[in-house]
Amino acid sequence: MAKTIMIVDDSASLRQVVSIALKGAGFEVIEACDGQDALSKLNGQKIHLIISDVNMPNMDGISFVREAKKLPNYKFTPVIMLTTESQEAKKQAGQAAGAKAWVVKPFQPAQMLTAVSKLILP
Repeated sequence: MAKTIMIVDDSASLRQVVSIALKGAGFEVIEACDGQDALSKLNGQKIHLIISDVNMPNMDGISFVREAKKLPNYKFTPVIMLTTESQEAKKQAGQAAGAKAWVVKPFQPAQMLTAVSKLILP
């Protein structure tokens, strides 16, 4: 059974790049365009990992992670923040919200898959 990963980013092209890399590695992918859209798609199905941007309209990534972690089914779902932000304060806020890893854009798909493999056991 393939593991499912949710990608949350307001950039359609970035979602596509990440999605292609993940599908190529055998993962199922759910895409969302911002934090609100992502929350609406957290409907109880098993999601093994969430990859989220930080800066998005409607609901930013850190607020989204905070809200997702309140939901019983997603309390322990690991989160990778994928962002242009590299400031320590933002990283701390992400960690406080529940993010497990921080990948700075631009990134190499192999770098993303390495981070994913550390958080999802086969």
